[in-house]
Amino acid sequence: MPENPPERARAVLLGVQLPGVSDPAFASSLYELERLARTLGLEVVGRVTQKRSALAAAAVVGEGKLRELGRLTGGSGRVGRTPAGPAPAEEPPPAEPGAPGRPGVVLVDHDITPSQARNLERATGVEVLDRSAVILAIFQRHARSREARLQVEIARLAYLAPRLRESAGGSDRQGGGIGGRGAGESAIELDRRKLRDRIAELRAELAAIERDAGTRRRRRGDQQTAALVGYTNAGKSSWMRALTGSGVHVADALFATLDTTVRALQPETQPRILISDTVGFIEKLPHDLVASFRSTLDEAREADLLLHVVDASDPAFPAQIEVTRRVLAEIGAAESPRILLLNKADRLEAATRERLAAEWPDALLLSARAPADVALLRERVLAFFERGMEEAELLVPYTLQRLVGEAHAAARVLSETHDADGTHLRLRARPEVIARLRSAL
Repeated sequence: MPENPPERARAVLLGVQLPGVSDPAFASSLYELERLARTLGLEVVGRVTQKRSALAAAAVVGEGKLRELGRLTGGSGRVGRTPAGPAPAEEPPPAEPGAPGRPGVVLVDHDITPSQARNLERATGVEVLDRSAVILAIFQRHARSREARLQVEIARLAYLAPRLRESAGGSDRQGGGIGGRGAGESAIELDRRKLRDRIAELRAELAAIERDAGTRRRRRGDQQTAALVGYTNAGKSSWMRALTGSGVHVADALFATLDTTVRALQPETQPRILISDTVGFIEKLPHDLVASFRSTLDEAREADLLLHVVDASDPAFPAQIEVTRRVLAEIGAAESPRILLLNKADRLEAATRERLAAEWPDALLLSARAPADVALLRERVLAFFERGMEEAELLVPYTLQRLVGEAHAAARVLSETHDADGTHLRLRARPEVIARLRSAL
C-alpha cells in the first residue's frame, strides 16, 4: 500500500456487480472509487467490470475479464506463469508492464483477500490495491495531528498483518538449535509478532491521548454541543467555518478533515454552544478505521444535536444518508436528535430545489456560501437548545460566589440582583444545569 503514489500515475478500476446491487448503485460506487483515486493523485484511464454471483475465488473476475485487464496493464492476463510459446492469434502479446502510457496500478472496488491480490498482480504485472487500501492511503496522507496519525497507523498495520507474504527464506527457523528456546519462529511469524507488538505500542500511546480528550469532553459536560456529521466531502468543514468563523481547512477532496475541531458558535450565545467538525464517512469504510477513530467519533456520540450535512448536488446522496446513519448506529448515536442539511443548494437548479423540498420536507435546503442560510441554521440550532431550557431563581450566598461565575458560563442569566443575603439570579438553563447549581448551594 503506497504512502505516496507517483504523481498522475495511471490506474485501472476493477469492479464486480454482485446480486442485489442495482446498476445506479454500482455506477455510483465506481465513480466514488475514481474520486478516491484522484484524491491520491491517480489518473483513471480504464475500467473493467463484470456481473457475477460472487467474487471469483482466484482473482476476483473470470478468465476473460482477467485477460482484458492484462491487455490494459501489459500483464499476461493469467494467474499462473505465462506458458512458453506465442500467445493466441486473437490476443496479440501486450506491451511490457510499466511501458509509457500503461496503467501502473489496479484499484479494486471491493475488499479482497491477500491471495486474490497476489493473483491479480501476477496477471496484471502491476500493483493492486483494494478499496480499503486506497482509503487507508488517503487517511495516511491527510492525517495531521498526532492522534490522527496514530489512528491511521494502527488501522494500516492491522490491514497489513494478514497480508505479509512468505519470503523466499520464510521457512527458515529463527532462534532454534542447541541452546535455543525451542524450534524458534519462521521469518513471517517474526514479522507478524513485530507488527502485533508495534500495534500494541501505538494503542497504548493512543489510549493516553484519548484519556486527555475524554477529560476535555467531561469538562465541557455542562455546555451545549452540536456535531457536524455526514459523508466525506459533503461540506461539513465549510459549515464549521461559516458557523464559527474558524479557519478550519476546507478543500474539495475526500477526507480533507480527519481531526476533530471544536469551536464556539458565533456570534457567541449565553450559554455558549460548541460546534464540532468530525471525520467524514464513506461506503465500505474499513472497520479498523472505524475502530481506531472511535474516540474521535465520540464527539458525535456525545453531542446534544447532530447536524447531518448532505451534498444535495450528488445524485447518490440518498444512499450516502443511509451510510451515515449506519455508522452513527454503529457508534451508538442512532437516536441522537439531528437536523438534516441538504447542502450545496447553490449548485442546484430551481426545479431540483423544489423537488427536493417536496421529497425531504423535514430537511433544510441550504448553502454554506449564503449568509442568509447560515443565519437560518444558526436560528434553528438556537431554537433546538432553547426548547430544552427551563427558568429558575437561585439565591447564592456571598460565601459561594464562585457559583455566580458558573451560572454565567452554563446558563443564560436573565437578571442578577444583590441584597444582604447574597446574589439573586433568575436564569434559563437546561434542567441538569439547574439541578447541579442547586445541589452546590
